[in-house]
Amino acid sequence: MSVKKIDRPFLNQWVDKLISKGKVVGPQARRDQYEFDELKMSSELALDYDISKLPPKKFIFPQTEVLMKFKEGGKFESALDNEPFVLFGVHPYDMSAINQMDAFFTTGQIDPNYKARREAATLVVLDSDKPPKNTFASSMGTATVKEGFDVIITRVNGSFLIDSRTKKGEALLAELKGAPDAKTADLKEREKVWEKNSQAFNKWELKCKPTDLPKLLEGSYDHPVWEEMSKRCFSCGSCNLVCPTCYCFDVRDDVSWDLKGGDRYRVWDGCMLTEFAMVAGNHNFRKNRKERYRHRFFRKGKYLWDRLKQISCVGCGRCTTVCVTNIANPVEVYNKLVETKK
Repeated sequence: MSVKKIDRPFLNQWVDKLISKGKVVGPQARRDQYEFDELKMSSELALDYDISKLPPKKFIFPQTEVLMKFKEGGKFESALDNEPFVLFGVHPYDMSAINQMDAFFTTGQIDPNYKARREAATLVVLDSDKPPKNTFASSMGTATVKEGFDVIITRVNGSFLIDSRTKKGEALLAELKGAPDAKTADLKEREKVWEKNSQAFNKWELKCKPTDLPKLLEGSYDHPVWEEMSKRCFSCGSCNLVCPTCYCFDVRDDVSWDLKGGDRYRVWDGCMLTEFAMVAGNHNFRKNRKERYRHRFFRKGKYLWDRLKQISCVGCGRCTTVCVTNIANPVEVYNKLVETKK
């Protein structure tokens, strides 16, 4: 696979060419924050963003998604969205989260809707040089990423190295006609960027290895931190909604006014919401805040490890940023458990 070296004007020409041929989604400035949205022109693309408000996973696992349409008489039609698109400018920690969702949705019972949209996507990773204010991606090993994507872009000394890793990536680079190949010296400089980023994305520092978390949590089920922190929880679910590794959803039916048909769709759900664990008969498996708060951390640090041997947190820091009562920071909670263990 090839590595090209281009400047920003050349990159803009490339992106405009991609937009002219199909759907391209990328980070855009929205007042004092950034959001992934469909691009109309390359000038909308914000390559210097620190973090998006919502993770780019929403274009592979949408907030609301129709699963099937049904009609009277037992007729139904599956709804699969397989429109090709380019997801441009994904930061390494968000790519790590998408890799984990790939494992979850395609292991065992494969989710056809997720699979169709994921296969339709061409992913372009952008190495960041602006750590988010609450990141601890370096602690989680996600400040850089080596797999899962089709193209990776790294800014080196004012230029951009465009590196394709798959056939989809090569198809994108085919539009970079006339772009020179990167030299050995450029690739060495890129290694320096990766080495720096592996340490620089650590506004909060986890006091243990991520792989230590499952065992740490296993012995902390009755730790007082769950009661102490959850007293301030509003059960608003904001931490769930901005998390790039949360995949829970609720399935609902929307019946037409004439009762002759409708849609079955799914929407994002969150374990911090009061009714998340509600079942028939109004029985709630986690009816108090302490139980829901504890479950969130066990889900991130232990339950997904038990299933996939992965820690379900990439250290983006979004949950810490949006939590109005300052109780969502995983590093703060896990470090308290570490101190108790010592």
